[in-house]
Amino acid sequence: MNQDIIVGDEVYWQPEQQRLAFSAHWQGRQVPCFITQHRLEHLAGQQLPDEASAILAFEQVRFDIEELVCERIEEEAFAPDGSISL
Repeated sequence: MNQDIIVGDEVYWQPEQQRLAFSAHWQGRQVPCFITQHRLEHLAGQQLPDEASAILAFEQVRFDIEELVCERIEEEAFAPDGSISL
């Protein structure tokens, strides 16, 4: 687990974009983050046919996601709106 980045507990499925939305807390800021269904399936090593399975998989690979978010922040790979996409 990365102590510089804390991923919040609230995770939302965005069906139109086929991704999960969540936030990370970094240096006192709340950073909006997104992970695509495809990337999450790759990390989890399984197909995720619905919202419930995607959220469950997110929880199973939460620490990996924190590390990926940390890498993106260190690379300053922010979108124009300040978000991080995985």
